[in-house]
Amino acid sequence: MRCLIALLIAGPVAAQEFVVAPGPLSDEAFYRAVACAAEPEGVCQKPFIRWSAEKRQAVNVSLASIAPGLPPYKRQLIDSGLDDAIAQINGLEAGIRLIRAAGEGDIDIHIVKTPPGHVMTGTGIPALDGNVLPLGRVALRARDGEIREGVIAISAFVRRREIASILLEEITQALGLMTDIRGPAYRRSLFSEDGNSVTRIVGQDATALRKHYAEDGEGDS
Repeated sequence: MRCLIALLIAGPVAAQEFVVAPGPLSDEAFYRAVACAAEPEGVCQKPFIRWSAEKRQAVNVSLASIAPGLPPYKRQLIDSGLDDAIAQINGLEAGIRLIRAAGEGDIDIHIVKTPPGHVMTGTGIPALDGNVLPLGRVALRARDGEIREGVIAISAFVRRREIASILLEEITQALGLMTDIRGPAYRRSLFSEDGNSVTRIVGQDATALRKHYAEDGEGDS
């Protein structure tokens, strides 16, 4: 999905960006792939992380900054795409509730002037500046399995047909499902490594998010 995800614990951690799925996976195998980068029948390559039980009923999501000169039509699409992503995730009743907030949020979204494939500069955000922006980037800070804050960067050069999809994907991944999947059975998954067109969180995508917050750490390995 031309998205880069960084997990910050004591510092930057190298992380596997996608899992290869030769064919359809069971719900459990799919969940482990997107939640801890486990290959089919393999072991986790990333820690399981979630928003805390105290926070997950009100995770504030903010459109924190917008690159100067963004066309009004694109701003409107971003606003509506953000509202739709929040509504879809809340509609799953997955044990986590998002609230759109003004100002600083728990998950801050920045629309940056950086073209895809270039290094971000001048944002003033350490998790972003100096890093290459494929199209979107998620940076999460976590400790002891709990997400403390999330930052999302999306290029202002995102195409209009990609806006709803990239917002839904990045916000979902900022909830702790940090790994994409590559395989012919998952070209229509929100977590597909090779596409940016899915605008609904359904099927195994939805099941994985529900499981992530129903599990609450039980059986993580």
